[in-house]
Amino acid sequence: MEIIEKAFEQGNGVLRLAPNWVPRSFCVPGRRIKLHPDDYYVLGGERGGIDERWFSSTTPAKNGPLTGEFEGLSFVVYENEGKTEQVLLSDCVNHLQGKLIGDRLWDQYQSWPMYSKFFDNMGPLPHHIHHNDEKAADIGQDGKPEAYYFPPQLNNHGGDFPYTFIGIAPGTPKAQIKECLENFSKGDNKITNYSQAYRLEPGTGWDVPPGLLHAPGSLCTYEPQKASDVFAMYQSLVNEAIIPEELLWKGLPEEKKGDYDALMDIIDWDLNVDPDMMKNRFMAPLPVEDQTKMEAAGYSEKWIVYKSTAFSAKELTVFPGQTVTITDAAAYGLIMMQGHGKLNDWTIETPALIRYGQLTSDEFFVSEVAAKRGVTIHNHSQTDPIVMLKHFGPENPDLTIEG
Repeated sequence: MEIIEKAFEQGNGVLRLAPNWVPRSFCVPGRRIKLHPDDYYVLGGERGGIDERWFSSTTPAKNGPLTGEFEGLSFVVYENEGKTEQVLLSDCVNHLQGKLIGDRLWDQYQSWPMYSKFFDNMGPLPHHIHHNDEKAADIGQDGKPEAYYFPPQLNNHGGDFPYTFIGIAPGTPKAQIKECLENFSKGDNKITNYSQAYRLEPGTGWDVPPGLLHAPGSLCTYEPQKASDVFAMYQSLVNEAIIPEELLWKGLPEEKKGDYDALMDIIDWDLNVDPDMMKNRFMAPLPVEDQTKMEAAGYSEKWIVYKSTAFSAKELTVFPGQTVTITDAAAYGLIMMQGHGKLNDWTIETPALIRYGQLTSDEFFVSEVAAKRGVTIHNHSQTDPIVMLKHFGPENPDLTIEG
């Protein structure tokens, strides 16, 4: 508890976080998240490659029986007189409570109820689904809305398939999708034959509510999401790789495994066959306030995730050589995408390459009190902008965008 208090005081309400790497056994790393080339399989072949980095996470990864003790959990870094110590962000939240995340969130959730991540796969993922709160409760978890944003800084190439299947083509009968699920163990169940794919564009994003089938494409993706790791894979073959059938039944309690109607019940049918999918789910960046006013002050800030009540996200750019003070009404985590300088008394920088286990100065958590007071950012470069992504919890008071 003493370390937590000292870390909070040292950063004046801003906590420095350590990189938090997560492997996935069913994925092939896209190698765009700055991990050293020798370290993508550092946890062993049986764990799969590391293709995710989680941010501001108090949510443990659900990676099967080989999952590491702290896998998916963010650590706060405290350094004093040459000594470095780390403490779980979840312990900081539990101890500091509203002092860290704000009384509004603490009183309602008694936790930090979201996290974000980089998802970096070389190819597409299978068509899969995340459960709503009701269905996730059957296996003791929370539901999982999520959202995508494709940072230009991490997408110098698009991977093998920069297109995402979303939903089910309007007019598809339910019986056809059920038949695909019943054919899961027979090879290619061809479920994406009954979906629609959209080309992914860096600098834009998508909203993915629970119950919506989606097969993420191969752009490196920034994903704010609710604090849950619940999912089930509904496609049996993707990119010529067979998906284990256990992942089809992953989101069901033991007594419902083998019940295809239970799988169908997880699908929000109306959401999936929405004829206005692009209009309702696509997100182009929107200025936080008048663009001319922001530019005159030396920065630009945009909403990049804004269609969910469970989380939101902004992209902040501070122009070369500028110093700005930015206020927010809620606590947030941040990850540096470009540039270097200062955030209050913290050095902030964007590493080009990170070894597994190496500490960095590119990720922080800003308490509500510090966010409301305002953080002062100095861009030390005369040529390079500072760009950071900021992820917020539910019901952001600053978010007034409709739809």
